Amino acid sequence: QVQLVESGGGLVQAGGSLRLSCAASGRTFSNYAMGWFRQAPGKEREFVATINRSGTSTDYADSVKGRFTISRDNAKNTVYLQMNSLKPEDTAVYYCAGRSSYFDSSSLNEYDYWGQGTQVTVSS
Repeated sequence: QVQLVESGGGLVQAGGSLRLSCAASGRTFSNYAMGWFRQAPGKEREFVATINRSGTSTDYADSVKGRFTISRDNAKNTVYLQMNSLKPEDTAVYYCAGRSSYFDSSSLNEYDYWGQGTQVTVSS
């Protein structure tokens, strides 16, 4: 079992930045590929970014490419999401997730563990 706890959400003006963190505990963090997903009110949960177990491969949703960066520190059991040039449409609850695989994945259904989420609100 892996426990995931997100932090770093908040209220920010359009054009601003936030860095989300997701701290993992319970199992060896470096055994898991990680992802960030988000869910806006009334919408389905959607893929944002993913990173493989070693941190050598990443992938992003088209809507965040060039603005968001996913990274991980296996020594600290933490995955990050740096979000720059934020837009009102980025407003959502952001979730980190882990999957028992070396490879990153954009598929929500391939993740085994989920955090509780952190709210990000971008004002115009």
